[in-house]
Amino acid sequence: MMGGTEQSWIDPADPTHLEFDYVQRIADAIDLHAPAGQRIRIIHIGGAAMTLPRYVAHTRPSSAQIVLEPDAELTARVRETIPLPRNSGIKVRPTDGRSGIAEMRDDYADVVVVDAFAGPMIPADLTSLEFYVDAARVLVGDGTIMVNITDRAPFAYARRVVAGVAEVFGEVVLSAESATIKGRRFGNLVILGSAALPVSDLVRCAAGSAFPYRLVHGRALTKWLAGARPFTDADPGISPGPPDGRTFFG
Repeated sequence: MMGGTEQSWIDPADPTHLEFDYVQRIADAIDLHAPAGQRIRIIHIGGAAMTLPRYVAHTRPSSAQIVLEPDAELTARVRETIPLPRNSGIKVRPTDGRSGIAEMRDDYADVVVVDAFAGPMIPADLTSLEFYVDAARVLVGDGTIMVNITDRAPFAYARRVVAGVAEVFGEVVLSAESATIKGRRFGNLVILGSAALPVSDLVRCAAGSAFPYRLVHGRALTKWLAGARPFTDADPGISPGPPDGRTFFG
């Protein structure tokens, strides 16, 4: 917890125990990106206690992982109280996501996970069209971007974030709990963007998950977007804060 906000939940004895439902959704997408156990290169924007980096290190040993986490004090506290596994392949850089991505070489990563917050808010520079263009540069041809945001109906913010991903990547899938999609509660929405996504496999994962969730894609997603235009650096987005002042991080 930081400032009353739930930052991370990890089980040091079992990195595959993912308590937050949206983290499980991202893990499902990572699991489907490449055959089980296969080494991947992954960039995490936002580190906190490094739930997903620990998961990848456990399920895909020897994977190269770069975590972009500007809060060096937080990282030091995490390393002291909940040390990373030896030879984990996790390298933490004390820099913000936008600057860190700009410094990465072309065609480096298989996956980029964007799960970064400043307090309960999502940094605007991580939801602009220009950022997604740069993230696509860093990804290999069949690489996938995975973005966690928070919003509630009528999703004025989320629609514009998804529109930005959709303008850069050939295929996009949105996932959320049914109650969030139906507008009953504020919640996490996970956006996947790639040249091609394993949609049928993602649907099966959603149906069989311990935390069932819904996927929106194809024509349904186009209808949901309702002509929304992307955020840009010149027209940035301001993420809505949660009603109770709390949200979830990895």
